[in-house]
Amino acid sequence: MTLSLVLGGARSGKSGYAQRQAEQAAEAAGLSPVFIATAEAFDDEMRDRIARHQAERGQGWRQIEAPLDLAEAVRALSAEDVAVVDCLTLWLSNQMLAERDLAPAVDELAAALTACPARLWVVSNEVGWSLVPDNPLGRRFRDEAGRLNQRIAALADETWLIAAGMGLPLQRL
Repeated sequence: MTLSLVLGGARSGKSGYAQRQAEQAAEAAGLSPVFIATAEAFDDEMRDRIARHQAERGQGWRQIEAPLDLAEAVRALSAEDVAVVDCLTLWLSNQMLAERDLAPAVDELAAALTACPARLWVVSNEVGWSLVPDNPLGRRFRDEAGRLNQRIAALADETWLIAAGMGLPLQRL
């Protein structure tokens, strides 16, 4: 198992990077990559966005929908799988909108990622570099996302920061 965390801002290229890495690893092993999607289509714009992402990936991917039960989806992966989770921040917002208790959900996800035998790339947004949100929910989301990214980075074998389509490997402090 190798766990890679791929961080970046909106439209930074993080999803494309993770998908290319998974495709290359899957092709080398003679496998089809797995895409674990956390997005939910609540409006037309999000439906269009999801459809564009699916078209960009192409037909060779097996897709699993896991907007809330991401830990369960990760636990279902085997050592034969090569997978991308896209993305943690959408999963986090789904948890918050469903008014789930975040601490046990994050603990469960961390345990699932730690035990996962698959080669796995996990994508997440780095949201802390923007404006301070003007409302309590936005500020809580930003803070929880930062904590979640730190937690998963501490578990990851490697962490990448993607900006403007370019990647930087990050190192532990």
